[in-house]
Amino acid sequence: MVLKEKHKWTFAPRFRRQAFGWRSQPAIQRVEEAVAEIKAVARQNPVLGAEGAVLFLGKVSSALEQVDSSSGAIGSAVNYAIATLVPIIAKAPVDEATRSGWLDRLWKAVEEDDIPYIEMLPEYWGQLCHTPELASRWADELIHPVRYTWSQDKKAGGGYFKGTSACMSALCTAGRYSEVLSLLELAPYKFWHYRQWGVKALIAMGKRAEALRYAEESRGINEPVAAIATACEEILLDSGLGEEAYQRYAIEANQKTTYLATFRAIAKKYPHKTASEILTDLVVSTPGQEGKWFAAAKSVGLYTEAVELANRTPCDPKTLIRAARDMKGKEPLFAVEAGVAALRWLIAGYGYEITSLDVRD
Repeated sequence: MVLKEKHKWTFAPRFRRQAFGWRSQPAIQRVEEAVAEIKAVARQNPVLGAEGAVLFLGKVSSALEQVDSSSGAIGSAVNYAIATLVPIIAKAPVDEATRSGWLDRLWKAVEEDDIPYIEMLPEYWGQLCHTPELASRWADELIHPVRYTWSQDKKAGGGYFKGTSACMSALCTAGRYSEVLSLLELAPYKFWHYRQWGVKALIAMGKRAEALRYAEESRGINEPVAAIATACEEILLDSGLGEEAYQRYAIEANQKTTYLATFRAIAKKYPHKTASEILTDLVVSTPGQEGKWFAAAKSVGLYTEAVELANRTPCDPKTLIRAARDMKGKEPLFAVEAGVAALRWLIAGYGYEITSLDVRD
């Protein structure tokens, strides 16, 4: 199926070069609106939706050049847009000539992405190729620059090629797993961003034990500990080794923005473990911060443990006050003990921006 329909995209004129000023919120809103428009069209016409996605990805980076990206918010919005739009492009029922044209346009956008905003797009290159044959052709085109860059790295100590991840992704989609591993052997340093493709290749080859060792060997002082642990955890879980996965990687791989969210993430992933077991292991993993787990203990009805934790080390008085207020009818004894602990930490000077209203509560 080929694209025949002409369509006037609402987002297109809004994403002209340097269309946005330094404020990120207007830009984020326009990115979200563009993604929503493309998704709506794709539901009715997958090919037209994919064309819109390619158009957007080709324009977004230059349009955002002047936006202040220091908070990371605009970058997160674009990354979400990429993750959302890639499947639309990949699943569109088009012939190879049309898809090749899309890939050429997207690659041009990657090469001109100077800030960069769409640097995550090459990670999906194999998916965008859709077929092993097209992925193999792209891999052939990209593999020589990767080899050259890394050979120059070893000789001169520096070098970068934007297509390295795209090459790895294309090789995996093409089923050329051994070439992924041999190419990674040329890398002048261990870099998880690239070595994750070696893990994926080994898994695809059915070598899960080797994949686990390969991931563990990727650890280093500047490498993402959580990402490596997550990959190792997934290998063990997929192998049916849930207990080993829990003991070795559960805490390291599931760190979230709050202690409660961390607890819930682990509990969801390991239903065979009791809440008490998980809580105990988490508390042990954070010596001196036992009070931080108060909300996690309370959320699963471990009220005795929650009070004990709140009294062991500092706990946010606001959290304790809220718990006392919310539980005074259901668990009056717990509410009293939480309230007393709140007063104790208030008097000791703990809490963030405590007001007179918090004291009255």
